[in-house]
Amino acid sequence: MLKVAEIAFSCYPVTDMARSRAFYEGVLGLKPTMLVGEPGGMQWTEYDIGAGTLSLGVAPGWNPTSEGCCVALEMEDFDAAIAELKARNVAFKMEAFPTPVCQMAFIFDPDKNVVCIHKRHAAPH
Repeated sequence: MLKVAEIAFSCYPVTDMARSRAFYEGVLGLKPTMLVGEPGGMQWTEYDIGAGTLSLGVAPGWNPTSEGCCVALEMEDFDAAIAELKARNVAFKMEAFPTPVCQMAFIFDPDKNVVCIHKRHAAPH
């Protein structure tokens, strides 16, 4: 039987690494922890976030989609994050909404990959 220890990383395929890095670093405030490749060829960027890693990749035949899996980024201040994204004219797939355990909204990156903006409710005592 397989025994999965953890999620190693999640990756979004992108078409323009510079444009995508401008979004993930300039808009979402992520800091790259690994950069591999050259423009015009295969490229890979990693962002370590807590115990996980979000990656961006450029490779032939690997295309972005708004219909695939999405990464949920946990925000320190959900309302401030939503306000800043709106001020930066980031496109929303779904506006902010509450659930019994969290608040979330879904935005598009420059390639129309979907990113979840998320905040868990405080745990009951």
